[in-house]
Formats: sequence, structure tokens, C-alpha cells
Amino acid sequence: MQLVHTPQHTQLSLFEAFMAQPLAPILNETVEAPWGGEPEAFSELSLRGAAGSCLNLLAPILRELSEDKDARWLTLIAPPASLTQAWLREAGLNRERILLLQPRGTQSAQQLTCEALRLGRSHTVVSWLNPLNASAKQQLISAARTGDAQSLNIRLG
Repeated sequence: MQLVHTPQHTQLSLFEAFMAQPLAPILNETVEAPWGGEPEAFSELSLRGAAGSCLNLLAPILRELSEDKDARWLTLIAPPASLTQAWLREAGLNRERILLLQPRGTQSAQQLTCEALRLGRSHTVVSWLNPLNASAKQQLISAARTGDAQSLNIRLG
């Protein structure tokens, strides 16, 4: 004997049920205040995993920054050893718009990053400072505002 169940109520598909609801209340709950016209002076990106995987995630970001319409440099301060000229070429970055800088003598990567930001010759200064305390972060923000630049710190871990 076979039972055939005939539903008493028609059931809407998930898509139809979603579309049947008014969207305005849902959107009002999830939409935040619009972003301001000016970007933040400081951003930080934390990447975890194998060095090669982290570089693969970082490549499109750096590629985009190296193609920025701003006539100033993309400056990389004390990048990890795996970020070589060969890697920059293979990742498709515009190497004519990139400066790679290493601190000299007693100068720290933090000091060099602040100096590069303050000078304003770079649209973005990328650093690999870890750990970065609140005071150091505030120094980067202040220097970035002075030089009308962006500070991007990459934390690998």
C-alpha cells in the first residue's frame, strides 16, 4: 500500500518567501551610516597562514595600490624577505611606482614608516610592524595626516 500525501497548504519556495516580504525594514536594520568621503589615515590587515598563501592574498591589494592614479609612490617599509623583486614582477605589480625601503643604522621600521608618511611623497606606505601598540598607531595616523597619505600595516602571524 502506498500513501500519497497531498499538502493542504501550498508552500512557497525559499526565494519566493523572501521576495514576498517587504525589504525596507530588513535594509534599514542592516545599512549603516554611509562611509565618509575621506578614507581613514590608517588601516591594518592581519594575515595568518603559510608565507606563500599570505603573499597570494596580499598580491591583488598591492597590485591595485601600485596602479593608483595618484602620481606619488607606493612605499613598502621593511617587507618580509619573501617579498622580492622577482615576486613583485610575478605578482604583476607596477614596479616603476614602488619604493622598497629598509631602515638604516639605529633607525627603526616604525621611525622610517613615520618619516615616509610625513614627507607626503607616497600615496600609501605599507609597513609590517608587529606588535603595534596604541602610541605607535597614533604616530602613524598623525604622520599620515601630515603627509596626506595612507598607512597600511600588515600583520603576519
